[in-house]
Amino acid sequence: MKTLIYKNTKIAFTDQGKGTAVVLLHGFLENQTMWNAFVPELSKKHRIVTIDLLGHGETECLGYVHTMEDQADMVHHVLHELKIRKAVLVGHSMGGYVALAFAELYPDMMKGLFLLNSTSRADSDERKTNRDRAIAAVKENYATFVRMSIANLFSEDNRERLDSEIEKVKLEALKTPLQGIVAALEGMKIRKDREVILHFAPFAMHLVLGKKDGVLLYDDNIDQIEGTKVSLTTFPDGHMSHIENETELMKVFLEFLKKC
Repeated sequence: MKTLIYKNTKIAFTDQGKGTAVVLLHGFLENQTMWNAFVPELSKKHRIVTIDLLGHGETECLGYVHTMEDQADMVHHVLHELKIRKAVLVGHSMGGYVALAFAELYPDMMKGLFLLNSTSRADSDERKTNRDRAIAAVKENYATFVRMSIANLFSEDNRERLDSEIEKVKLEALKTPLQGIVAALEGMKIRKDREVILHFAPFAMHLVLGKKDGVLLYDDNIDQIEGTKVSLTTFPDGHMSHIENETELMKVFLEFLKKC
C-alpha cells in the first residue's frame, strides 16, 4: 500500500506490474481489497493500479459531499503522480460512476472503460429518496445499516453458499467511516447522467450486469447500451459479480483488455 497527499488528504493506492495501465475502482462501502483475487493474474501483463476512493478504505475524507467529479479529480491526481498518460478504467458500482466522470473530464486519458454492476444513468427520484433514507439510517444505526446493505448486494440464492465471503465484505465495509458513507451517498445522489458517453466515446467499453441484481435492476439498465458498441456480459446472480462469478469475470476482464 502506498499513499500520497491530495488537497491535504491522504490517498491510499497500490501500483503493480508493467504494461497497459488498468485502474481498478471499488464501489460504495468497499475498498481496494475487493480486487485482491484479480490483481495477481491481471498484473502479469498489465500495470494494475488500485485506489481507495475518498472516505473509503485508508483514504481520508475530503468533505461532507464527495461528488463523482471530486473522486475523478483525485484519481487523475494519482495517475499524474504515477506519470500514467492513458489507462483502462474498471469501476464496480460507484466506482463505475467515478470512471464515467473521469471519462467525461479526461477523455484523452481513456484507453477503455469497464462498468461492473454499474450504470451510466443518474439516480431516479425514487433512488434519490432512498439515498436520503440511507443517510438517516446510517446516522441512526451505523453497524446495522452497513451489514444489511452488504447482504442485499448478493442474490438470495448465493447468501448461504457465500456466507463466509459475505462476512469478509461486511468486515471491510465496517472500516468505512460514517462521514465517508454519508459523503458518498450525497455524491451519488447528485451525479449527472452520462449515458451519452456510451454512445459516442471512441474507446472500447464493456458492461457487466447481474440478472438478480437488487440494486441496479437488470431490465432498467440493459437498454442503456441499445444502439451502442458497448459489449455486454450478463451473469445470473446479484450485484457482486467479482465474488458471485469470480472465475467467469476474470476471463471477461482478460478478453476485454486485449481490445484496449
